[in-house]
Amino acid sequence: MVLSFKAPSYKLAKLKYNGGGDWYANRTALPNLISFCNKNLGTNFDREEAIVEAGSAEIFNYPFVYLTGHGNIVFTDQEAENLRKYMIAGGFLHIDDNYGLDKFIRPQMKKVFPDLDFVELPSNHILYNQKYKFPGGLPKIHEHDGKRPQGFALIYKGRIVCYYTFECDLGNGWEVAGTYSSDSEETRQKALRMGANLVQYALTQ
Repeated sequence: MVLSFKAPSYKLAKLKYNGGGDWYANRTALPNLISFCNKNLGTNFDREEAIVEAGSAEIFNYPFVYLTGHGNIVFTDQEAENLRKYMIAGGFLHIDDNYGLDKFIRPQMKKVFPDLDFVELPSNHILYNQKYKFPGGLPKIHEHDGKRPQGFALIYKGRIVCYYTFECDLGNGWEVAGTYSSDSEETRQKALRMGANLVQYALTQ
């Protein structure tokens, strides 16, 4: 019997940035999300994530780029321009505040899109109604200070180019089960399903 294996179609990437923040946080998150999407969405992603820098031409190889961390982040003018071109050309950036990123990422994204502001998506938005339905909008995954989770978007010519999860810690729920003792398997499945919705939306919008 001859076995044939189909080569992976795409890789998903994590964004490496400067400024001292822990861009490498949530080490097992993307590989687990990739596995979940390949199994449940029928995608054919490479099982390993890529690491890509904001100013690199390589970023255009990845349809979905994930950015996370807790601390400082700095984009140079060249990096901001490259990110802008990437998103305008069809790329999708998911920013996942791992608690503490907000005050750093907002001014940096203003460098990328000076003319755009983050807008909160309503709970009935199509993003929350892909394969998996979230009638209440973005689910709460990891608790820090009792605030509700919010999903913000940068919308360029009618298309979401960047989605920002705040007070949610979505990527924590993608990590290997047991990484966070307070997160149940039910919560983890919610996170993976929401992540799959993001991937499905990014690839089909």
